Order: sequence, then structure tokens, then C-alpha cells
Amino acid sequence: MIFALAASGVVVAFMQTLVVPIVAVLPDLLDAAPSDASWAITVTLLTSAVVTPVGGRLGDLYGKRPVFLASLALLVVGSVIAAAGITLQTVIIGRGIQGFAMAVIPLGISIMRDVLPPRRASNGIALMSTTLGMGGAIGMPVAAVVAQQASPAMLFWIAAVLGVLAFGVAWRLVPTGARGSAARFDVPGTVGLAVGLVCLLLAITKGSTWGWASPTTLGLFTASAVVLTGWTCSSCVPVTRWWTSGRRRVARCC
Repeated sequence: MIFALAASGVVVAFMQTLVVPIVAVLPDLLDAAPSDASWAITVTLLTSAVVTPVGGRLGDLYGKRPVFLASLALLVVGSVIAAAGITLQTVIIGRGIQGFAMAVIPLGISIMRDVLPPRRASNGIALMSTTLGMGGAIGMPVAAVVAQQASPAMLFWIAAVLGVLAFGVAWRLVPTGARGSAARFDVPGTVGLAVGLVCLLLAITKGSTWGWASPTTLGLFTASAVVLTGWTCSSCVPVTRWWTSGRRRVARCC
């Protein structure tokens, strides 16, 4: 089981760094401006930032194994879409779907905590945490060689094949574990978190292109601050408790 989870983490990390070696040729490959071609990297960053916390919550609600397998399936789907037609639109869509596979890392750690004894769990979690570095260290030189010797489309086909293998191993070796809880999924909270993170990351990743003092960049930073502040406060309001201490009434956010 530890092997299956860690191998899946390495595959996801490989996917994350897949296009880094071909950044310089992406504009010519996609017949697009450099600022547009850079979305092939940015879109994966945006979707993975949103899905990492949300995927863990979905695992708590609906079961960690089903969500884990669904994340690997999305990696395969995104890879096939990107490989089937190397255009700006298909690569951006495919890379965006690939980003949803980043939920594999927190879900794998959570599964280990559920089913392994404490000593084994600590070792397994440490291994799972290193998969991001391992996948990047393996993926970038491999991707560079493949892009030089074959074609950039082959990179996405390799990611699809690795995703299928990881899915099969996880299907066979990862246990079902505990069932999800009956709690309700917080749709408004998820939307607020997604909007806040996307605005923040867009401003950070595109600020140098748009200009740090441009209205677009400043507007995104402002929108992120407003949305994330409102998201935090809305999480606290339902559990605000009032109590009387002597003659003073105090409001405390729990």
C-alpha cells in the first residue's frame, strides 16, 4: 500500500513539472505569444492550489480511496486531452484537468494515517512527502530527453500511461478504509476559497507580465484580500459564542 501511494505521488509530481523543460519552445509549439503559452504552467498551479485542500475534504466526506482514484483518473484524462491535439486550447484544458490530481498527495498521507500503525505511518508519511521532490528530480531530465528525441506530445502520452499504471496499482493495493461522514459539503466556502486563491496566484504569477502596479494586478490582489477575509469571517460567524463574565459581555470567535 505504501508503494502504491508513493508511486502515485511520484507520478503526480512528474506531471506537475512535465512542461518545464520545454518552456522555451512552448510559444512556437503552440503557435502563441509567450504570455499565452505560459498558461500551460499557470493553469496547473491554479487548479492544484484549489484542489489540495478541497480534495482532502471530499475524501473525508465521500471516502478517501474513491477520491484518490478519481484524482488519478483526472490525470489520465487531462494527459490524453493535451496529447491528442497540441494546441494552446487543448494543452491549457488538459493541464488544468491534470492539476486536479494534486489531491493525491494529501489523500495519500491521510490514508496512511488511517490504516497504518503509528510507527509505520510516520515513515510512510515521510516517504509520501518526499514524492514531490522525487517526481520533479526524475521528471525534468526525463522530460527533456523525451522532448528532444521524440515530440512534446509524447510527454503527455507518457504521463497518461503512468497515470493508468498508478491507477491500476492503487486500485489493487489501496484499502477501502473508513467510510465518509454524513456532513454536508460546503459549496459557498469552496467557491470562496477557490476565487480567493485564484485571484492571489494569478496576481503573483502574472504580475511581472502585467506590471505590478497595473490595475489588473492590483485589482486581483484586492479581490483576493476581500474574498479571503470574508471567507475567514464567514467560517467563524456560525460558531461565535457569547458568555457573561461578571458584568462584562465578551464575544469570542471559537
